[in-house]
Amino acid sequence: MADALAGAVPPPFTLDTGTAISLGIAFSLMPLAQGLAAAFLPATTPRKYYWLFLWHAYDFLTHFIIEGSFLYHCFFSYIELAVTEDTRLSRGGSKIPVLFDRPDRQYGALASSGPMARLWAEYAKADSRWGGADLMVISVELVTVLLDGPGAVYICYLISKIANVKDAALKGQYQSRLWFVAIVVAILELVGGWYTFAPEWLSGNHSLAGDDPVYLWLYLVFFNTLCKCSVVVP
Repeated sequence: MADALAGAVPPPFTLDTGTAISLGIAFSLMPLAQGLAAAFLPATTPRKYYWLFLWHAYDFLTHFIIEGSFLYHCFFSYIELAVTEDTRLSRGGSKIPVLFDRPDRQYGALASSGPMARLWAEYAKADSRWGGADLMVISVELVTVLLDGPGAVYICYLISKIANVKDAALKGQYQSRLWFVAIVVAILELVGGWYTFAPEWLSGNHSLAGDDPVYLWLYLVFFNTLCKCSVVVP
């Protein structure tokens, strides 16, 4: 599955029905974030707070809906494999660690036919690690989904309070909390991005499909940069 795809040449980009649906799901989160901003922020909200709210709303929607579905399939979607002891050995002769220490199972999106699994199967054409249950990726996503996601929700909550409250002292309290949490979330986003891609850069990009311009610039660069916009918006 995903391990077998690492280093393999992915199929060229094709805009079929499954791909269109997957991209539609991914692109639908920004209009949802704009709808949340319109619902919770008054028209007089300063632009810096509007953009902060918008990007963090997009951020938590991405973490909960998109990345949350990745974790779900990592933990609950699998196929049975016929595995011998030799197949678990690395080049150094030690056992290759696998999720739940179950070498007889291949976990991940490629083991499912659900709609969100189809989205991750599409993204796995650009980065094959996301089709299976890569332990480094799972570790990073647990942090982003369980910490960054709620942190981004709290940021949106604080911005809505700042935009709607009239008491200056109370507004100051919300502002101090906002900038502290925003800095923490931004640091977690940067660290998560580093630990996601640094292993590939250091090992020669065996899992990344950088030759196809769509996979490189849309899947890898655009979508990953979009999630990091909250780092520079403040």
